[in-house]
Amino acid sequence: MAEPEPGPDPLPEDARLSTLDERLRRATSEEARRSGEGASASSEGYRLGNRVLAELIGGMVGGAVIGGTLDYFLGTSPWLLLVLLALGIVSAFRNIIRLSGKRPE
Repeated sequence: MAEPEPGPDPLPEDARLSTLDERLRRATSEEARRSGEGASASSEGYRLGNRVLAELIGGMVGGAVIGGTLDYFLGTSPWLLLVLLALGIVSAFRNIIRLSGKRPE
């Protein structure tokens, strides 16, 4: 039986290459996190849900506050409150419909 001919000894891995690989991996993951590429679908849904809730609350509270203030100063209680509250709700639903119709980026 012939023994395999001895070849050159394999070179040990250079420590500088392994640290460079680790630094590149870390920089790539930090860049992905910074640019938002690593965001999962569940976080997108969570963000959209928060936006919908903010639109609803903002529309209703904004309409009620402005309507109530105008009613107080103009003495038309409760008509402007009701009208502006309804307009706030309508604008909130319009914004929600517009948000839900957006294509994912």
